[in-house]
Amino acid sequence: MDKSESPSELIDARIKELADWRGEMLSKLRSLVKESDPEVVEEWKWRGVPVWYDNGMICTGETYKNVVKMTFAKGAALEDPSGLFNSSLEGNTRRAIDFHENDTIDEEAFKTLIRQAVKLNKPKS
Repeated sequence: MDKSESPSELIDARIKELADWRGEMLSKLRSLVKESDPEVVEEWKWRGVPVWYDNGMICTGETYKNVVKMTFAKGAALEDPSGLFNSSLEGNTRRAIDFHENDTIDEEAFKTLIRQAVKLNKPKS
């Protein structure tokens, strides 16, 4: 990977490099993040983790052998009526959603979580 590549280009390369269901899942989740928040800023952190920001961290998209994990920085403060959060539930701050092969994404519920996270990061006026 070239240092001159933008975070978005590095994320594109990561998705392509995965070349399996994880790349497809990460790509779809990334699209949903962007649809939910057109102002979102993509970063590339910790040797290869896509991170989405808007007035602070919204979430990360980590890929593992059997899961694509979307970790919400302030997930514990978000309402999750659809019960999407299924990982990292014990902490006081973060919450995560583990997506496995063949999982379907509740797109509206996911986008609602993204929008809530963005709202939570907005400076209080």
